[in-house]
Amino acid sequence: MTDYSTIDFSPLDALTGDEVVTHSPVRDVRLPSGNVLALVTLDNGRDHTRPNTLGPATLAELGRTLETLKQRAAAGEIHAVAITGKQYILAAGADLSDVAKLPSKEVARLIAQRGHQVLGSLSDLGVPSFAFVNGLALGGGLEIALNSTYRTVDASAAAVALPEVFLGIIPGWGGAYLLPNLIGIENALEVVVSNPLKQNRMLKPQQAFDLGIMDAIFPAASYLEDSLRWADGVLTGRVKVERKNEPGKIERLTKWPIAIKVARGMLESKIGTVPRSPYVALDLLDKAKSGTKAEGFAREDEALADLITGDQFAASMYAFDLVQKRAKRPVGAPDKALAKKVTKVGVIGAGLMASQFALLFVRKLRVPVVITDLDQGRVDKGVASIREEIGKLEAKGRLDADTANQLRALVHGTTDRGEFADCDFVIEAVFEEVGVKQEVFSAIEKIVADDTILATNTSSLSVAEIGSALEHPERLVGFHFFNPVAVMPLIEVVKTDATSDAALSTAFVVAKGLGKNAVLTADAPGFVVNRLLAKVMGEAARAVYEGTPITVVEKAFAPLGLPMGPFQLIDLVGWKVAAHVQDTMAGAFPERFFASENFHELAALPEVVEKDKGGRVTGWTRAAQKVLVTGKTPVAPEMILARVQDGLAQEIKIMLDEGVVPEVQDIDLCLILGAGWPFIDGGASPYLDREGASERAFGDTFHHPPIRGIGG
Repeated sequence: MTDYSTIDFSPLDALTGDEVVTHSPVRDVRLPSGNVLALVTLDNGRDHTRPNTLGPATLAELGRTLETLKQRAAAGEIHAVAITGKQYILAAGADLSDVAKLPSKEVARLIAQRGHQVLGSLSDLGVPSFAFVNGLALGGGLEIALNSTYRTVDASAAAVALPEVFLGIIPGWGGAYLLPNLIGIENALEVVVSNPLKQNRMLKPQQAFDLGIMDAIFPAASYLEDSLRWADGVLTGRVKVERKNEPGKIERLTKWPIAIKVARGMLESKIGTVPRSPYVALDLLDKAKSGTKAEGFAREDEALADLITGDQFAASMYAFDLVQKRAKRPVGAPDKALAKKVTKVGVIGAGLMASQFALLFVRKLRVPVVITDLDQGRVDKGVASIREEIGKLEAKGRLDADTANQLRALVHGTTDRGEFADCDFVIEAVFEEVGVKQEVFSAIEKIVADDTILATNTSSLSVAEIGSALEHPERLVGFHFFNPVAVMPLIEVVKTDATSDAALSTAFVVAKGLGKNAVLTADAPGFVVNRLLAKVMGEAARAVYEGTPITVVEKAFAPLGLPMGPFQLIDLVGWKVAAHVQDTMAGAFPERFFASENFHELAALPEVVEKDKGGRVTGWTRAAQKVLVTGKTPVAPEMILARVQDGLAQEIKIMLDEGVVPEVQDIDLCLILGAGWPFIDGGASPYLDREGASERAFGDTFHHPPIRGIGG
């Protein structure tokens, strides 16, 4: 058992230099019953764009504040303590900005222990403590609430979550022990493990209340008044707080271990065993079923210290910084004042991809969208599909009836390309063949205004070649989406030598309007994501061609930590698409990319691979086995992994030397946003540096010094 009062926390003082301190002023509130409640309001003095965070200096001040309140409670001056935040925000968790400066694992442990000492004191004040969750409460912000005796939440709060596993760590200030003992193991697994791994999903206030995390929920207009009145009712006994999952009501002997076992199996099938934090979190949740709170906190101290000093967390923080900062300020984007105002959008094509485009444009830009195709039947089917999807969004409550009707009215289909005359932005979604794209753009160019922006969604063809048939190639820009269009956050904006700043600026402004992150790339084969995925797929195909069993190949790629194996990915994107991309890349760089006729043979089959319930590839179908051409020199998994590591490092270095993107950070950002490359790899380059692939491929590293954990 750790006695936090005896620990010397002075080494943390060196980490407070750049901290934006969140202060904890107190005011006494006399409640209707006559009880006095000391209200602590966390406030860093900044507006809502800079949330409250909990750094070493913040925790030290809050600790002193709570110690004073404990003394006042003992003297009978106050009858309760409540803690709330500045407008819209309780706290967005720990201040991680100075974590890179941690000198040792011992100091990292102090961060965990300081959090437990200060937040843990909320349950040891001598009077009840209340958390008034008035807004955003993430990580340590939610753990403030969990350490309190009672909790209310503002119905309009932006989000409630424990997102630590998403960043390669664990809830280390009480969350991993307190939450399962408050809401039960199944619910805790959802909040601590499942949600972070689903693109960092957060809880809405109502969900947090329904799960039992919060004891009461009140509307925003009267939130503080209602919370104070409710707290007074609790203090006087007028309000009875009943929790369906009180510790005595939580079944631990059977349900708890079964839930942990099921969750472990799901993790292994979905993410493999490379990411550390989900499994550490799982172990902490498992052990929380018994023992004391002090023991639970001590386990969190060790787990957090271990993870926060590791390579995966260092890479995750690098990746998080890319997504939070670099993605929001695209490098190379021209002045947005140059962008053409988009008041109507044209989509060439009416198939699945075109329908996805049209739906996204109409939902996000709220402008008229017209789709066209050669056949009226296809046009009608496309429009019907878009309107059906709008109906589904309405049924789910994501659109109200008026908005849904407005959006349906904004979508129009036609076989008459003349209706594109007043479009400001036209994007094609036609067959991936240069001649086809040239034909449709040449026809449209004669109809639209001189300054209409034309965008191609090509995944690997030369944008310049597509534009070579245009009278005004300067208006053409690559605008490459990823599938599924509504979900994937990346757009590769491709610039040719001819592309004007106005076209480029418009592309970036439109991408932002669509809620996407745009990265500028040169007009090079495969751009960024498909070029590197082609390297991964090509090495997998090469190993199979040499005679290696498919399951061995899939497992060989596991240390990369990718969301799925190479053949599982190919099966998702489609074998025809994969064959086309491989041909494009091998045609452009035959000495570095592998293309096999196997892909074309397999693309002709209805089903190529067999999978287990988790979607993992377990073998070839019988039909695939009949057409596969393979050798008799299988390759060891270690060799396959080394090949793909070295190949990726070499290709990324060449792309940087060629100026495909400005910096390696842009490549990592593309892989994270466009291919689901894991945060724990930092995209790709920190991982390749760490594994020695960069040194082997070009005798240096991408980062100086390499991005590693403490002592790494």
